[in-house]
Amino acid sequence: QVQLVESGGGLVQPGGSLRLSCAASGFTFRRSTMSWYRQAPGKERELVALITSAGGTTNYADSVKGRFTISRDNAQNTVYLQMNSLKPEDTAVYYCNAILRDTRILIYWGQGTQVTVSS
Repeated sequence: QVQLVESGGGLVQPGGSLRLSCAASGFTFRRSTMSWYRQAPGKERELVALITSAGGTTNYADSVKGRFTISRDNAQNTVYLQMNSLKPEDTAVYYCNAILRDTRILIYWGQGTQVTVSS
């Protein structure tokens, strides 16, 4: 049974930091490209950050470059998103995503964790 379980969301003041975690199970994590997406109310889901299977390549949305850092621990089957200098516009539900390219492409999603940036 595939599971992606996000944690670490919450309420934080502008300028603060949060660290999101996504614990994966039920599939070959170390071979998967992992991403964080977010969706704000009334907006489409957008890619925030991506990290390749060995962690050698990362990509970020322009809006979070220099503030967010994605990382992974293949021994712990976990991907992280360190979010610094948070802004109110970062408020959204954050989702963990996995893409595994095997004999077919498999895509998995977590249930999401709410991040609210407000004073």
